[in-house]
Amino acid sequence: MTVFQLLMLGASAFFAFKIYEHIQTLQNPEDRPTKANDDKGFSDEQKGLNTFSPFSSDELIEKADEAYEEEDFEKALAFLMEADAKDSNNPDVIFKIAYILQKQGDNEEAIKYYKQALELDKENEYIHNAMATIYRANGEFTSAKIHLKNSIEIDDKNPITYYNYGNLLVDMGSNEEAIIMYERAIELNPDFEEAKEELEKIK
Repeated sequence: MTVFQLLMLGASAFFAFKIYEHIQTLQNPEDRPTKANDDKGFSDEQKGLNTFSPFSSDELIEKADEAYEEEDFEKALAFLMEADAKDSNNPDVIFKIAYILQKQGDNEEAIKYYKQALELDKENEYIHNAMATIYRANGEFTSAKIHLKNSIEIDDKNPITYYNYGNLLVDMGSNEEAIIMYERAIELNPDFEEAKEELEKIK
């Protein structure tokens, strides 16, 4: 299982537990994508803003969930974009938009939405983890490290965060520190095989 898959597994568990109780942005609300002001390249289907459906924001989120389970990411994104237009201060919706964008490989756009979500939900460790994943992939190690530290401050019992931190430290050439992170991940989850494998590589 890859780091991204582990992260997304954790995020999925978070959504299930929270049951969408809460996804303004570093931009002004009026700068968010609309039909008349969309410089972000979203299609009409993705935006879902040309004609509002009669569904409530909660119903749209539920439909987005169903579409995501069916791996129809475009439809899921369209439902989420409309839900965001109807309830622009929902950090879970914005987080899920970012999540799908990241899954589709649009990291630049995803990071914008993660930042928006974080403005609304500063204590969400999964947002920090997701942002760290993108920053690490882009070679922005300092930014990735900051978000992983923030994630640990929020929840110091999440083994995935320590595993991600260990991987980042390996990339940075700090193997001794990485060993500490992997060992902590294994201490929290003795069945964390990926952490054990990475630990063996650098010992």
